Amino acid sequence: MSEYFRMLVKLSRSAGCHVIDRNNLTIIEESGFEWLPEFLAQHEVEVIASLPCYSPENVARQRGNGVFEKSIRALRRLNDLGYGKHFVLNLVYNPTGATLPPPEQELEAEYKTVLQCEFGISFNRLYTITNQPIARFAEDLRAQGKWDEYMNLLATSFNPDTVDGLMCRSTLSVGYRGELYDCDFNQMLSLQFANGDRPLYLWDVSPEHLHGRKIQTGNHCLACTAGSGSSCVGILT
Repeated sequence: MSEYFRMLVKLSRSAGCHVIDRNNLTIIEESGFEWLPEFLAQHEVEVIASLPCYSPENVARQRGNGVFEKSIRALRRLNDLGYGKHFVLNLVYNPTGATLPPPEQELEAEYKTVLQCEFGISFNRLYTITNQPIARFAEDLRAQGKWDEYMNLLATSFNPDTVDGLMCRSTLSVGYRGELYDCDFNQMLSLQFANGDRPLYLWDVSPEHLHGRKIQTGNHCLACTAGSGSSCVGILT
């Protein structure tokens, strides 16, 4: 929704970068964004789209009435432009409640079967992501009295094999003003890089500065290390 989105994509592509648009699909039907699918295809942008379930009823409970129908229309439009075949279209699943995601490959097969048979939609990959106990989901857990239960599930499901692949070990999250974070979840929690009390920005650091620095962690990090692990591209193990 940034006014600089198109400029950023064009400049990144002209520099030879692989560009990914993490998309909630419903924006494609918002007034003023009708140009988005054609623009993404023109610049060969990979799309990672959120579709929490292939069931209209489940999506309506999680995202509201009408969201599923809008998402299906958006996916069909992307398919018509070559997404799922010539351009990469990946979907994202996250549980609707205080549980870990099911096995990724099995769920991907279910998604592909249902979406193709019932809606004629194709896509490349399905990523499963564990719900982070932050922001609105954390508020819902506390309101339902399930906070301790969910945190215990994450802690007892800790998998040491996920640690080497954690996205915070190889990826930075950069705010629109140049702020630096270890991941986008830390960004949501305002856990910015700092040197003492002085916040650090993109222009303040170099690769040498980042090598060996201590990653800021919290209880929410347990979500990335539970079960098969969780990252922006799905499971870790």
